[in-house]
Amino acid sequence: MDLLEAGRALAARGEFSSSENELFDSPDLRAWLAPGRIALELAQRILELLREGSEVAKLAVYDREMIRLLPPIPNPEKIIGIGLNYRDHAQEQNLPLPPNPLIFAKFPSSLIGAEDEIRLPTISQKVDPEAELCVVMLESGKELSPQRARQAIAGYTIGNDVSARDLQFSDKQWVRGKSCDTFAPCGPFLVTEDEIGDPHQLDIELRVNGKVQQSSNTENQIFDCYTLVSYISQTITLHTGDLIFTGTPGGVGVFRKPPVFLKAGDLVEVSIERIGTLRNRVSNST
Repeated sequence: MDLLEAGRALAARGEFSSSENELFDSPDLRAWLAPGRIALELAQRILELLREGSEVAKLAVYDREMIRLLPPIPNPEKIIGIGLNYRDHAQEQNLPLPPNPLIFAKFPSSLIGAEDEIRLPTISQKVDPEAELCVVMLESGKELSPQRARQAIAGYTIGNDVSARDLQFSDKQWVRGKSCDTFAPCGPFLVTEDEIGDPHQLDIELRVNGKVQQSSNTENQIFDCYTLVSYISQTITLHTGDLIFTGTPGGVGVFRKPPVFLKAGDLVEVSIERIGTLRNRVSNST
């Protein structure tokens, strides 16, 4: 469903106030979310009007083959990653659970959408996908409590924290190996908490060419989503549309025996219960 196009058609019928109509000039979902919770409430009203079966609904629904899905937030200010945040991921490395979240950054230039290609850098031979639940921020904030952090979340989407392990380990830090172009597939949908339920009770799975490589549940997170948002916000102001990749479960390729890395032609699929499936084909960069 094209939220903005549906809203504009409904606005032409006089369904909304003048202040609400201004939201329909938003160029993207990040701009739509900027006013905060009123944007989610208006989206819910649009959905309810469409469910009435009006002619407007026909203007807002497209066959999947007719469209290309961009990342739900195509222009985040920040992409923040969390390392070692699943108990099974710590176990496969024989590492103790971290006392605090381990934070790193992915550059927004690494972002791609569903069905876009993951391109392998020529200088890396050890590229590894990681299934992740992503938090999408609704409201800007700093020094948020966990309770306030929950209210500041717009919803959740699927991420793939693609990582060049040889670059990551040789650099002794993670930014370059995790920020290569195309290394942050995200999507295909943003799902709000009223539809997703408890984000900490979701099955999460990664498949490469149909073979399951990671299979877990978000209940295995060491630090839950609200704690992560609160922790990050103590020192970093979070803004509307910021993405937080909340960590990956066990089963990543680098720690398998023998290790498994991506090659051109592979199909990577990340599925999270009640959100959907993010699919990306792998290609060489040249």
